[in-house]
Amino acid sequence: MSETSKPGGRTFPRMLLQHAQSRADKPAFREKDLGIWQTWNWAQVADEVRALACGLAAMGFKRGMNLAIVGDNRPRLYWSMAAAQCLGGVAVPLYQDAPAADMAYVLDDAEIDFAIVEDQEQVDKLFEIKQGLNRISHIVYDDERGMRHYQQAELTSFEKVQQLGREFERDHPGFFMNEVNAGSEDDTAVMLYTSGTTGKPKGVCQTHRSFMAAAVGGVGFDKLTGDDDILSYLPMAWVGDHLFSFAQAMVAGFTVNCPESGDTVMTDMREIGPTYYFAPPRVFENMLTTVMIRMEDAGSIKRKMFHHYMDVARRVGADILDRKPVSLLDRLRYAMGNVLVYGPLKNVLGLSRVRVAYTAGAAIGPDLFRFYRSIGVNLKQLYGSTETCAYVCLQPDGNIKFDSVGLPAPGVEVKLAPNGEVLVKSASMLKEYYKRPDATQEVIDADGYFHTGDAGLFDEEGHLKIIDRAADVGRMTNGAIFAPNYIENKLKFFPFIKEAVAFGNERDRVCAFINIDMEAVGNWSERRGIAYSGYTDLAAKRETYDLIAECVEKVNADLASEALMSDTQIHRFLVLHKELDPDDDELTRTRKVRRRFVAEKYKALIDALYAGKTSQYIETQVKFEDGRKGTVSADLRIVDVKTYGELKKAA
Repeated sequence: MSETSKPGGRTFPRMLLQHAQSRADKPAFREKDLGIWQTWNWAQVADEVRALACGLAAMGFKRGMNLAIVGDNRPRLYWSMAAAQCLGGVAVPLYQDAPAADMAYVLDDAEIDFAIVEDQEQVDKLFEIKQGLNRISHIVYDDERGMRHYQQAELTSFEKVQQLGREFERDHPGFFMNEVNAGSEDDTAVMLYTSGTTGKPKGVCQTHRSFMAAAVGGVGFDKLTGDDDILSYLPMAWVGDHLFSFAQAMVAGFTVNCPESGDTVMTDMREIGPTYYFAPPRVFENMLTTVMIRMEDAGSIKRKMFHHYMDVARRVGADILDRKPVSLLDRLRYAMGNVLVYGPLKNVLGLSRVRVAYTAGAAIGPDLFRFYRSIGVNLKQLYGSTETCAYVCLQPDGNIKFDSVGLPAPGVEVKLAPNGEVLVKSASMLKEYYKRPDATQEVIDADGYFHTGDAGLFDEEGHLKIIDRAADVGRMTNGAIFAPNYIENKLKFFPFIKEAVAFGNERDRVCAFINIDMEAVGNWSERRGIAYSGYTDLAAKRETYDLIAECVEKVNADLASEALMSDTQIHRFLVLHKELDPDDDELTRTRKVRRRFVAEKYKALIDALYAGKTSQYIETQVKFEDGRKGTVSADLRIVDVKTYGELKKAA
C-alpha cells in the first residue's frame, strides 16, 4: 500500500501527494512577481506544503484547529490551505478587502489562533483586531516588504515557518505522513463564511468528501485535464474560487495562475491565455463596458464594421458555437467577422484560448450572456451556493439556454417546494454551520434537502430558471409577481449602469435607484464636452439622466414583451449621489445588494419616489478606505420614464 492510498478515503492532501508522484514535473502554480512569471511543479508544491505543515505543527497547530488565511490569490496562501488540511486542520479564508471590524467577527466566531496573511496591510489589520481580540497567537506573513521593523512576538515569516518545519521533520521523520494518513474524507476541509446578505455571516463547514464530489463532478462534466490553465484572481474566501482554483485543480491537476495584482489582471490574463475561466457577472459586465468605451472612441469605419459583424454574431454566433445548422453564407460572414472583429476582441480580453468559461455568484442578464457566446466564448452558467460547494446546476455544451442555469449537475437532485423554493440534495452539501446547529436544522429538512432560499421554476426540458431570492420575490398590488433581481440584471446590461436596486413589493408600480458606471458615463460625457468634478456631480447632470432614461425605457420595452413581467416596468428612477459600497454595508463582499439595509438607509428617497416628488435632498455618511468617515449630500432629481402596454414577443 502506497503512502497516498491509506484508509480514510480521498482527501486533498492525498490528491496533492498523488500528483507529486505521477506528474511531478508538470506545472502546478504560477505567479507573476515583478513582471516575471514564476512556476512551481507538483513535486515542488508538495515539498513546500510539507515544510509549512511541519512548521505549523512545531508552532503548536493541531488537528481540529482552524487556520485563517487572508490576502490576494497567492500560491503560498493556497499551499497554506493544503498544509492545514495535512494536519487535520481547517482552512478559513477571509475576504482580503474587508475592514478590520468585519474580519474581527469571523476571526472570533471561527476561534482563530493561527493566521497566515499576505502582507503588511493584513498584518496591520490583525494587530488592530488583536486590541479587542486577544486570541490570535501566531501570525505568519508571506510578503516581507515593509515588515523589517515589526518585532511583535506573534509574527513569523512564511520562510521561517518552513525552515522550522524542515528541522522539525528531520527530528520527526514519520510525523507528516502519519498526519496525512490520519485524515478522513469526512473531516471538515474548509470553512467558508456566507456573504451575510440578510444577517451575520455563518461559517459553512465543508468536508473533503463534499468538495471532492463537486470537483470530480465538474471536472468530468467539462472534460478538464492536467493540461488546462486557470487564472485565479477572485477572492479566496468565495466558494467559486475554492471550487475552481483549489478543489478542481487538486482533482484534475491543471495549472493555477496567480496575477501580479488586481490592477494587472487583464494584462496577465492575455499573457497566460487561460483555457478555463470563471468570473461573476460583474466582471463580464466590466469587460463589455471596456469594449463599448473603446468602440465609442474608434473611427467611424471601424465602428461601422464592429456593429455590422456584431449583428451577424448576434444572429448566428451562438448557433455556430452550439454546432446547430447555420447557412453556408452566414458561416462565411461569421468567419470573416472572426478574422476582423471577434478574434481580435477575444485576444484583447484574454479569452482567445478559453475552452470553458463559467459565471456564477449572481444571475447574469440574457443579453450579456448572448454577447459572449455570439463571439465564440463558451460561456456557461453554473448555479450553486456556499452550502452546496457551488455545485447544483450546470449547462451542458450544445444545450445552453440564456434564461436558465442549466440541468441538475451529475449526482445532484433538485426539486421545487410548493412555494417555488429550490431544494437540493447531493454529496456536496454542507456538513453544518459552525457552532450553529439551529441554523443547520433550519436549512436541511427531515428528508435531507437543503433549502436554497432561491425561487425557481423548471421549463419543459427540465432546465432550472432562477427568478430571484425567495425572500425578495414579492407581489405588486395588482397581483403581478415582482422579482427585483430580474429587473436589475436587465438594467445592468447597459455599460452606463453599474448597479441598480428596484422597488415594487406591495406597491402599485416599480421604481428604481441607479448607480452609474463612472468610467463609461465619464467617457461618454468627455466626448460630448460635458465637464464634471466627480461622481456626485456627474450623476446629477441632466445629460446623465437623459442617457439613463433611454436605458430604462429599453428595459421597459423588453419587460413589456414578457407576459409575467410586463406589469413590473419601471415608472420612476433616480441616480444615486454615491456608489453603493461594501464598506458602507450597502453591498456584501461578493457585491450583492443588501436590500433591507439599503431600503432602510434610503427610506427618504423611496418615499419621495412614490410620493410623486421631482427631487429629494439627502445627506449620507460614508467610510473611506483609511477608516475615516465623512458625508456626501445632494439634491437628487427624480424622473418619470415611458412605459409600454404588453407587447407580444417576436417569434
